[in-house]
Amino acid sequence: MFAIRMSYEDLSPRERARLLRRHALHCKYAKAVELYADTDMALCKIAEACGVGVGGLGCYLRRYWRELVLRRYHIPTDGGDLHAVKILQVGRQNAAAHAKYKDAVAACDSLDYIDLNVSQVARKYGLDGTALANFMRVHYHDTLVRREELRRRLGVSDNVWHGARKECVEQYAGAVELYRTTDMAVREVAERCNVSESGLSQHLRFYHKDVLAGKRQERKSAKAGAKAYGCLLGNGRKYKPSADTESKYAAALALYKDTALTMKEIVGRTGVPSEGFRSYLHKWHRDLVVERLGVSADEVGAADLRSARRRMKTVAAKYEAAISSLKLTPRPVAKVAAEFGLHPEVFREYLRKHEPELACRHGMVRMENGKRVSRGSNERYAEAVRLYATTDESLRSITWRLGLVYKTVDGFIRRNYPEAVARHKEIVDRLKVRK
Repeated sequence: MFAIRMSYEDLSPRERARLLRRHALHCKYAKAVELYADTDMALCKIAEACGVGVGGLGCYLRRYWRELVLRRYHIPTDGGDLHAVKILQVGRQNAAAHAKYKDAVAACDSLDYIDLNVSQVARKYGLDGTALANFMRVHYHDTLVRREELRRRLGVSDNVWHGARKECVEQYAGAVELYRTTDMAVREVAERCNVSESGLSQHLRFYHKDVLAGKRQERKSAKAGAKAYGCLLGNGRKYKPSADTESKYAAALALYKDTALTMKEIVGRTGVPSEGFRSYLHKWHRDLVVERLGVSADEVGAADLRSARRRMKTVAAKYEAAISSLKLTPRPVAKVAAEFGLHPEVFREYLRKHEPELACRHGMVRMENGKRVSRGSNERYAEAVRLYATTDESLRSITWRLGLVYKTVDGFIRRNYPEAVARHKEIVDRLKVRK
């Protein structure tokens, strides 16, 4: 097969904009990528030297230069998909940390160094004592417990309390229980219980691994299931908009829900971005979108709501006053349309589609002779037509007695009921002959 080469001119405006954004992104981080590949500088130092954000640089490297990240962390790829290789796995140590602390951990687990505490072992291997202790609390907690118990039996204990202190246990007890029994994130629990988020996170990782293991299992199950509003996701968050997003669009959402204003009018009044608000509605308030569009029940799940049948809320509000007036005071549709500044044919079509009974009552009907007449006129003049066709009374007398306009009824009968005119003439002629 031949490869198809496209020039910049062959691209659509959207594709060109996407290409330009990608080029600008690569230019922004070019120097940082060179430093990351050629030096051992920490990511935060590289970001500071290049004047870019640490988070943004990390995301960029993991997405576009993943092989450099894997090489720095000494993670084997086995020639497979690089994006399928986990850099940091929750609850597991990475390759770099394992290589850094493995000898010190082995020393802590050996009887040769039982007379030394963890800080002394760390200094022997050129490590920070607190960092080694924290690493072992997370990944080798049993080793620490067994080591301290053995040191106490041998009488070489330093008489320093190891493990969670009583005041810390009491401080985080309520937060741990709340985190265990709800779907709230660590940040939300920390705010609710007025404790440090980082302190609570560390306390959970050190002393409540069973709680974290249960949460990971819940997230794994949630990741396999379908997304539902307010339910847990695979990343531990709830599937719902953030508080800032809800606050940003609150006023616009209230107008969208309680009024018939168009999207353009709502955006103009509240000052929110139109595309952002539209995306917010379709993702988090699809029921309101469906209600406003009037989509039928069998098409609620349609991917393109615009192609589904609908009676839009804004359009219904446009014709609401005219329809109410027509129901209250029956008169020609064209006259009502002119009173309310509507296009008569468009208004008539709307009535046929969404108010069929009203349209039928004010529409045209086909008579036995094949002619089409207004239903309202036909009903209004029916008695006059009957009397004119079956008696010798003059039409002027009939209209006067029924409270109708003579010229209007005369024109209506002559146009639509010529047989009634003929029968009236026969009756009058027959009476003249008898006389």
